[in-house]
Amino acid sequence: MSSGDDGTGAESDGREGPPKHGLAGPAPEERPHPEGRRNSQGIRIDPEAEAEHEPRRAVLSALVEDEPGVLSRISGLISRRQFNIDSLTVGPTTVEGHSRMTIVVEETDPDIDQIEKQLGKLKPVITVGELDPDAVRTELVLLKVEGSEPDKVHAITEMYDGQTLDAGAETITVQLTGDEGEIDDAIDAFRQFGIIEIARTGYTALARGNQATAPGEKPGTANEPTRPTNTQ
Repeated sequence: MSSGDDGTGAESDGREGPPKHGLAGPAPEERPHPEGRRNSQGIRIDPEAEAEHEPRRAVLSALVEDEPGVLSRISGLISRRQFNIDSLTVGPTTVEGHSRMTIVVEETDPDIDQIEKQLGKLKPVITVGELDPDAVRTELVLLKVEGSEPDKVHAITEMYDGQTLDAGAETITVQLTGDEGEIDDAIDAFRQFGIIEIARTGYTALARGNQATAPGEKPGTANEPTRPTNTQ
């Protein structure tokens, strides 16, 4: 038998085949393991890209066309995506047929961005954007308290620049306006009398100076309505 014969009648080409027990290499515990985790589809997630974001309070202003069901469509869109609305106010603007919605949410930055994008896809929404932190924002609260100490209730009302709207032998109803912190402080001050009922609007807000409150919004004196950015 020649040196190139493998005993089966075939001649070997001189190359060695793969080892019977696999390729040599480090033991499993010595091999590098990628950091991170996998999602439900088994796709590895970048730890930095998926880093957790802290929720923050954001105030969004949206110009919408007045049409039946627009409020329910907007609130329903947000709730379906499991985002929480802290407050929502709506009222007319300087343009007939348009309304302004002020929406307050507390979510992470990616979620706030997603809310803006999803709202912008709705046909009644003309334009929507987040207000700067220095925007002029205020809210209103009505408080009905026990009327057994009217003089003290009146003093607290004056302290917070409020108004007495109704006063009787048993109850006193006052109106207060201000930013969230001022309203919270006032409510705490009135608790000593016994708060019977409370109605709180949540924020309504406008941008400062000449800056448009909603992206692309035209001033009311221009007699030129804001054109929809959504063409769907």
